[in-house]
Amino acid sequence: MRAAVLHEIGQEKLEVLDDVEAVGFGPGKVKLRIRATGLCHSDVSAMSGILPQPAPFIPGHEGAGEVVDVGDGVSGLSAGDRVLVCWLPACGACPSCKRGQTQLCLAGFMNAGTPNFKRPGGDVFGFAGTGTFTEEVVVGAGCAVPIPDDVPFEIAALIGCGVTTGLGAAINTAKVEAGSSVAVIGCGGVGISTIQGARVQGAAQIVAVDPVASRREAALRFGATEAVAPDQLADAKQRITGGEGFDYVFEVVGKSATARTAYEHTRRGGTLCVVGAGAMDDHFQVNMFELFFDEKRILPSMYGGGDVLRSYERAIALWRAGRIDLESMITHRVRLEEVNDALDQMRTGESLRTCIEL
Repeated sequence: MRAAVLHEIGQEKLEVLDDVEAVGFGPGKVKLRIRATGLCHSDVSAMSGILPQPAPFIPGHEGAGEVVDVGDGVSGLSAGDRVLVCWLPACGACPSCKRGQTQLCLAGFMNAGTPNFKRPGGDVFGFAGTGTFTEEVVVGAGCAVPIPDDVPFEIAALIGCGVTTGLGAAINTAKVEAGSSVAVIGCGGVGISTIQGARVQGAAQIVAVDPVASRREAALRFGATEAVAPDQLADAKQRITGGEGFDYVFEVVGKSATARTAYEHTRRGGTLCVVGAGAMDDHFQVNMFELFFDEKRILPSMYGGGDVLRSYERAIALWRAGRIDLESMITHRVRLEEVNDALDQMRTGESLRTCIEL
């Protein structure tokens, strides 16, 4: 089958090959035919080495498609079912799951180190234990979440990661209050979803911050009340909050420098929510006096900070009700052969989300 493969970490181009085979099918596993997958910045970060991932590997972790076959012991799924790919499934039995923090379950990560593809030249890994830039993939049954018939595959793919992460950061983690002031630093797909989450929660002012003009323009269409370049954020803070700082600031870039900027633009007693996934050697620093004196809450948000299955259902309900716009987030639709063009668009900040159709 066809798949897009990165041979070595640090390479910028994927090679689309037709000699890849999905492996590992057996008890507790399902084989999926991928129909659509989103291109997320985390895929780019894994390719560059910012996020840890063994190579060679097939990127992609937000996908949707149909069940081809189910292994022994799998219940609730059958061939032909329409599903989205959950890259971080909950086991239901670990301490995190028992506490209701299923987004912190590590069971899914245990499969990330096991190759789930092969080529004539050897094993190939799938990003985050999945790998959706391919026609078929074998994953654990918990990774395949049924979706209603009225949800298009490309919409379901976005819900599988970016939408859930962004909405959840505003709704689950930060719990944005109605009438509050919000700034969102980084307006890619996750940032736009965060803006939509803040709007759903009733924020009065939502300032979108991004160096790319096209992203700032898009943010206004998705609910931001104002959009500024990074060097204009201080002025927005002064105008909107009287210099006090925003009630909530979301860092959706994954860098210590932007996290520090977010901290400095959060009011005393306000909330800094860190949504971006960054590198292990990039350290965010605050001094002990300001940490004590400012009483700012610093809240990381992993995969939307809540039960992902409930979050999927909520996203679908909000989409059906017209409260969030998911169709307009898909700014490019490409075939698998055009994946490198889509990567270039993402690196230059031209697109919110690219949907790869398989």
